[in-house]
Amino acid sequence: MPVPVQFRPIEARDNKALAALIRQVFREFKIDRPGTVYTDPTTDNLYDLFQTPGSAYLVAEENGEIIGGCGVFPTEGLPTGYAELVKFYLAAEARGKGIGYELLLQNIGLAKELGYTHLYLESFPELAKAVSMYEKAGFNPIDHALGNSGHFACNIWMVKQL
Repeated sequence: MPVPVQFRPIEARDNKALAALIRQVFREFKIDRPGTVYTDPTTDNLYDLFQTPGSAYLVAEENGEIIGGCGVFPTEGLPTGYAELVKFYLAAEARGKGIGYELLLQNIGLAKELGYTHLYLESFPELAKAVSMYEKAGFNPIDHALGNSGHFACNIWMVKQL
């Protein structure tokens, strides 16, 4: 009988597997270009990044294998009370099973626990299924970027009031 998906905080040992997963997703959707997480140097060391106060990152693991991850981060330059939903990726075989939505809901809960009033995210039209999932969870589109993520290639921006 398969073990259910486990959601747990990131650990240092997860860095290599998460970076590989993130870059695979970017290649799959042909968004592996500058100005994205694909070339962001923090992608290779997410554990250290998420030691930042006010941040949290959850890993989705199935049968000992990392199949996804998502975090909340106090991106510089965001309005007071805002955090950014960041580094949210699922392996192809994990999609369409509700795992991503559960990961999203758990991160919304973490953002509330951390005291945030809003959650902001950046995405791409190529990730239309993810965007529709964000809409289902109550995120609304806005017409410009917020904060200083450095991901200038993103062209979908959304906010959810918590």
